[in-house]
Amino acid sequence: METIEHNPARGIYPASPDYIHALEVRHPARLLFVSGTMGLDERGMAADGLEGQLDLIWSNLGTILASADMTVDNIVRLTSYLRDGAFVEANQNARLRALGGRAVPTTAIIVETLRDDWLVEIEIVAAG
Repeated sequence: METIEHNPARGIYPASPDYIHALEVRHPARLLFVSGTMGLDERGMAADGLEGQLDLIWSNLGTILASADMTVDNIVRLTSYLRDGAFVEANQNARLRALGGRAVPTTAIIVETLRDDWLVEIEIVAAG
């Protein structure tokens, strides 16, 4: 599989170090579409606080990816659903740590979650 970043130099606002406009995936053998994943432990309980939930989300995503013989290096698209706009920076920092600074197409949306104690949810697409 080959990936190519697309960040046009003219006619659109510039990309930033942690953001790309598009990622072309050539010749993937497999695609994995992961449902919105929350910061819940094995009992289905939400971690206390935003940082705890972000840590659990990335741990949960790692477990899901491993079940498909993939890692975070296979992530090619990510959408975050945040309960509060104040969570943007913490979510961005957690993503950058989890992906080792690798930029993928990403969108963050502010939403009302299903339960008050669910602060963030992340869905991904992975290719291998």
